[in-house]
Amino acid sequence: MRYAIYFALPADDRLTQTAAHWLGRDAFVDGALSWPEVPALGRENQMALTADPRRYGFHGTLKAPFELAEGKSEADLLAAFDEFAAEIEAFEVPRIVLHQIGPFFALVPAEDCPPLRSLAEQAVRRFEPFRAPLSDADIARRNPEKLTRRQREYLTTWGYPYVFEEFQFHLTLTGPVPKETQPVMRETLTAAFEEFTGRPLDIATIALFVESHRGAPFTVYSLLPLGGASERKIA
Repeated sequence: MRYAIYFALPADDRLTQTAAHWLGRDAFVDGALSWPEVPALGRENQMALTADPRRYGFHGTLKAPFELAEGKSEADLLAAFDEFAAEIEAFEVPRIVLHQIGPFFALVPAEDCPPLRSLAEQAVRRFEPFRAPLSDADIARRNPEKLTRRQREYLTTWGYPYVFEEFQFHLTLTGPVPKETQPVMRETLTAAFEEFTGRPLDIATIALFVESHRGAPFTVYSLLPLGGASERKIA
């Protein structure tokens, strides 16, 4: 089993629902969803191009997936997650936009957001004691030969190459999109997420996601509001 600390909006949030239908899966209920087919993409192509983010569920990474370290239990992790959520104050990303990161499409902050960077850095550090070391296979899957020296160091030390100054918050909407398909994908996503782009994004909840076994879909195990004690919401 692996765990991950992600930003996620509540299950009934309109962006959550829109993204779930786009991806064809809701990580809160772990059920397949139907979504409007885009003739310009074709159903099979559309399913293939959203396969990776569909498995992970709609989220923004704070602490990348990890197996529990020896001597740590799920109860320990849940307690730490509760404490962490209670200590962090909610804030707002002033504006999100549709952006292309290499061959991927995602929703990202329009400008640098220091509170968001701080949240991610704190999550990386706070939950590091719970992370088991990566296996050689895990490291190989990250294609370290394509990473910078600093990113390789972070991968070895923190289990993920894109932390601290390498971090770029993103809500992933596609897997890698072939160059010839990118224009129609951008047009499709612009229309699908027009209601949300150019507007603020509330960072008021964080989630603990779980992967029951390698390759299984990630599901929301716990969603907590930031700031103050509250009852845990189990998905």
